[in-house]
Amino acid sequence: MSATLSAPLSLPPLNTQKFYINGAWVAPQGSQTIGVINPATEEEIATLAMGTAADVDAAVTAASAAFQTWQFSTKSERLDLLAAIRSAYEARYDDMVAAITAELGAPVDLSRNAQAKVGIGHLDGVVRALERMDFEALNAEGDLILHEAIGVCGLITPWNWPINQIALKVLPAIAAGCTVVLKPSEVTPLNALLYGEILHAAGVPAGVFNLVNGDGPTVGSALSRHEDVAMMSFTGSTRAGTQVSKDAADTVKRVTLELGGKSPNIILDDADLEEAVTCGTRHVMNNTGQSCNAPTRMLVSRKNYAAAKEIAGRVAAATQVGNPQTPGQHIGPVVSDVQYGRIQALIETGIAEGASVLAGGAGLPEGVNRGYFVRPTVFADVDNQATIAREEIFGPVLTLIAYEDEAEAIAIANDTPYGLAAYVQGEADHALKVARQLKAGMVHINGSDISYGSPFGGYKRSGVGREGGVYGIEDFCEIKAVSRP
Repeated sequence: MSATLSAPLSLPPLNTQKFYINGAWVAPQGSQTIGVINPATEEEIATLAMGTAADVDAAVTAASAAFQTWQFSTKSERLDLLAAIRSAYEARYDDMVAAITAELGAPVDLSRNAQAKVGIGHLDGVVRALERMDFEALNAEGDLILHEAIGVCGLITPWNWPINQIALKVLPAIAAGCTVVLKPSEVTPLNALLYGEILHAAGVPAGVFNLVNGDGPTVGSALSRHEDVAMMSFTGSTRAGTQVSKDAADTVKRVTLELGGKSPNIILDDADLEEAVTCGTRHVMNNTGQSCNAPTRMLVSRKNYAAAKEIAGRVAAATQVGNPQTPGQHIGPVVSDVQYGRIQALIETGIAEGASVLAGGAGLPEGVNRGYFVRPTVFADVDNQATIAREEIFGPVLTLIAYEDEAEAIAIANDTPYGLAAYVQGEADHALKVARQLKAGMVHINGSDISYGSPFGGYKRSGVGREGGVYGIEDFCEIKAVSRP
């Protein structure tokens, strides 16, 4: 890749120096700013205002006032608003693609066909769930059971699939009758600012949606500790999620967490080995490995291990690294210099601990002299207790682990502190039997994916609660039992 990138997609002007509070773009109460960096060029593309606890308090005050009326909105009114949001999102679709490509470094085709697309897909899933959700029903004992909006919700979203997580939090909360204060990642804030403009254009009532940019220790903690915030919904690292829970504990608010993963991919002996290993390797490289549910531990039987190593190494070596602005099948950079350094350190740890490098390795890809690009890497001859098999690398790095029999494969798959996702490749009924034994919130059989509206979330240290569909709306509801004479 040359050092000079072609002209980027045109970024729309955005309110990077303001926050969206009570239906208007307002100046911050502090003066701190940070630069938003294009990870492909290492150049600053925007200057972002950073919030304070005072900004959070203003946003929560607006959300609290709006909740007094929005909680009593009808299902029909909420459905109409969601339809308006969909239309407004479609009108700004190209702007969303441009923002995500510039700030995340996602290749333009990935931004257009996946990163931006999920903003519509998840909205449609929320609409279908809301249409069939009954907020009032009699139970078997004859008592009236009400699902009522929990209140003001603090939402903290990550940088790796930014609109995906914003949509999975903002839309179900609004559908439940809640009001929200969003703190998006300060690393990729442009898509969130654009989303604020979309919601404003759609006619979201003042105070129902509010946005304050900032870092976790300042804005995130202020939200989590705020006594007028009824619920925190967080997506990000397990370390940061733990801190959100601690900050929220004193006010005994509800906390839902979607955290990290180290997902196993079991290749059964009755799978098509070439297809299964090829697809699994490509899946890890997708989004430059920056997906919490990526199948980063590939488990292959000892008899097929040598062949699997050859396939995985070949596929990774053929994976192109390229300019995010250029259409085509390639991966872009990782999001920041911090992430690049962390990934390089883990790759070097894998080598130091004795793993075999089948493709890639440390350093920049050949021909690259700027940007946070990582070589697509495959490790083999790895024990499940090795650092690279235990820690979430969050880059284009796959680890191959051998198993002796199916029972050991299941044991290795479950031997992780995480439990977000798991993958099984093989004859369909056989794969389903294995899937039932895996401790993960989602299991994907033979390359399938869960649908919009199905529950997304994990076991163990991968989180608490579920996002998507009816489950996602219910997480933003309190349950009230009403007995009647």
